[in-house]
Amino acid sequence: MNPETYSVPCIYDILSKSNPKSRLPLTVSVPGSKSITNRALLLATLAEGRSVLEGALFSDDSRHFLKCIQDLGFETSADEENRRITVNGLGGRVPRQEARQYVGSAGTAARFLTAYLGVSEGIYHMDASEQMRRRPMAPLLDSLKELGCRIEYDSESTGHFPFTLHSCGFAADKITVNIDSSSQFLSALLIASCLSKRDFTTSVSGSHGMAYIDMTVQMMEQFGVKVRREAPDTFLTKAGQRYQARAYRIEPDVSAACYFYACCPLLNIPVLVEHVHYDSLQGDVKFIDILEKAGCHAEDTEKGILLSPPKEGHFRGVTVDMSACSDQAITLAALAPFADSPTTITGIDHIRFQESDRIRAIVTELSKMGIRCEEQSFGITIHPGIPAPALVETYDDHRMAMGFSLTGLRSHGIVIQDPDCCRKTFENYFQVLDQMITALCPAYQRES
Repeated sequence: MNPETYSVPCIYDILSKSNPKSRLPLTVSVPGSKSITNRALLLATLAEGRSVLEGALFSDDSRHFLKCIQDLGFETSADEENRRITVNGLGGRVPRQEARQYVGSAGTAARFLTAYLGVSEGIYHMDASEQMRRRPMAPLLDSLKELGCRIEYDSESTGHFPFTLHSCGFAADKITVNIDSSSQFLSALLIASCLSKRDFTTSVSGSHGMAYIDMTVQMMEQFGVKVRREAPDTFLTKAGQRYQARAYRIEPDVSAACYFYACCPLLNIPVLVEHVHYDSLQGDVKFIDILEKAGCHAEDTEKGILLSPPKEGHFRGVTVDMSACSDQAITLAALAPFADSPTTITGIDHIRFQESDRIRAIVTELSKMGIRCEEQSFGITIHPGIPAPALVETYDDHRMAMGFSLTGLRSHGIVIQDPDCCRKTFENYFQVLDQMITALCPAYQRES
């Protein structure tokens, strides 16, 4: 197999000839959640004492985050084989008063560490990959300036990496942050808010799905700090609270699980992802509700959520607001050509500012396949069709690679360019996909 591309085997024809009633559920295990791992890393750093994070994700993003906190002087240990990270937190104190931080392409590391260091005391030189340098930071940096942080940009591109933070703690007890382009700005400020010596109010402007904010607030409470929601757009952190070190179990990555749940309507097979349940902290669990709207049936079992395919053998096109699970917009777009009616996705304008302009990327790649798409101010509409063979450009975006691999499972000639970009969150995704293909079609053998 060419390491620079991945030719997706079309297995739909093989599966459609077998008896669907005789199929056992496809059972899959996925790595730990990136969103929870990176939040837990920061919370453990802020806590007093030794925290042990079990089930942690090891990927490019989490390794960059871990290296950053090590460069700040925190004592850590990492056991990749057993998916365990230990962090010795110092109750909010940063060991080094001056340090260099390179966050790579990790948005959570970029936003969370910038907020934490921006309200600490010291000088911190912040840099990132070329991809992350293009992503927005201005709303968070503007908020930090209002809180007393002086920001010195290392280039002419203000509001983006690279920059230096000259931090002197909290000079105010309230802030408003715009989250039109990322909810991570709000999460970052909320996590750091308990370092204020006074009650601290965080207000939000702009529109964005709040599922990740709910995750942040719940995890803060799990580590000992409560945030009170005074109004839909206002959060209060009472002074005097401190994070407590703890043993913490990280959930499986529901975002990763969704690619396999999407195989249920796509390939007309039942799917179970181990240890994924409806009480998950992760907003992407709502993607399963979308698949039910398309005709699937879900049951939360002891082993995990079991998703069964539509009884009719085909799934419906849907109109859905995906603001609560926008990471799965590409996943639904990759399924949409095979639905029996158009699919319209709304609430996703902010995904233009993620690892790639994801709306434009969806339209471009589906258009290559001959699929009619309509890009609108509120989202995108995708019409049914038979995808033609195509080389899918991934734009150094892991979700483009994983999402459009699904299209190839049902259409011939789909090739994914740069499959290794999945290292960002799910570094062995295509190996797991090959294992799934072998389990479903034992006679299939990939050409060497």
